Amino acid sequence: MWLIRIAISRPYTFLVMAFAILIMGPLTMLRTPTDIFPNIGIPVISMVWSYTGLPAREMANRISANFERIAPVVVNGVEHIDGTNLNGVAVSKFYFQPGANVPLAMSQLNAAASYYQRNFPQGFTPPQVLTYNASSVPVMQLALSSKTLSESALYDAGNIYIRGQLSGIPGVSLPFPYGGKQRQVQVDLDPRQLQSYGLSAQDVQNAIANQNLIIPAGTQKIGAFEYTVALNGAGATIDDLNNLPVKEVNGSTIYVHDVAHVRDGSPPQTNIVRMNGEHAVLMTVQKIGSASTLDIVNGVKAKLPAVQAGAPDGLKIAATGDQSCIGQRGHIGCHPRGRHR
Repeated sequence: MWLIRIAISRPYTFLVMAFAILIMGPLTMLRTPTDIFPNIGIPVISMVWSYTGLPAREMANRISANFERIAPVVVNGVEHIDGTNLNGVAVSKFYFQPGANVPLAMSQLNAAASYYQRNFPQGFTPPQVLTYNASSVPVMQLALSSKTLSESALYDAGNIYIRGQLSGIPGVSLPFPYGGKQRQVQVDLDPRQLQSYGLSAQDVQNAIANQNLIIPAGTQKIGAFEYTVALNGAGATIDDLNNLPVKEVNGSTIYVHDVAHVRDGSPPQTNIVRMNGEHAVLMTVQKIGSASTLDIVNGVKAKLPAVQAGAPDGLKIAATGDQSCIGQRGHIGCHPRGRHR
């Protein structure tokens, strides 16, 4: 009753309030972010260990299992740990108690890994530490194909050009491409030639490592000018690596090209992508945290024409796997049935 009495005694106040609700309601609806995948924070940190060529059993016994035993001692709030070991790769997932300080736990894991690295095999690199969020999911895929570009050129276009162009969109994360060939300098050894000269693969490795050095030499001031001094400690071309001396045998100098062949190649492919029978590379557009799926997809679509215009000749970019179209009838760029146009 008191509310009715106030409304009767102050009609203009309630009239203004009604108009304010009428105006603010639609504005709030338009400004409220919409998303398909809600932001769900799960306190999980993954550590990815890599050591090429090491069997799964050795990855577990010598690297991941040892670290997983000491981690709960130096890291706060660990609930349980799951480990997966493959050939050359091991993944340790640390699940934390609800409400745990994930940034603090990540710094503690990094510090523990740096300290414990001295117990790992020689040449082992630090692990990759990743935070896991249930809302960080793929929302779109980009297929890069070409009739003229090689698989190495496609991989470089996706890894360097496409990632650089789209990484500035808020909430976008672009992992490494699938398919293609990752460019790498390969040294193909000739076992018969090595045996004939009494050399081993380690001799070739040492020769390349000791003579392919990046050494800063500083500058040299001559008169009124200061020049940058560059040393020839690293090979500028593939031929320079082929012509490196390995060892002197019976008064003759043995070069790398006598016992091996250095080439511009790639490691063995573990995944292959084809699009309409052409070489292709698949790139996943992944959302991060609380970013809106619709805003990310619309931002990528809006930027794709400019990206395509500046792409290498012969590169075709096709958007597929659009998650914003799922259940979005009438959404821009989608068919009534929710498929991308």
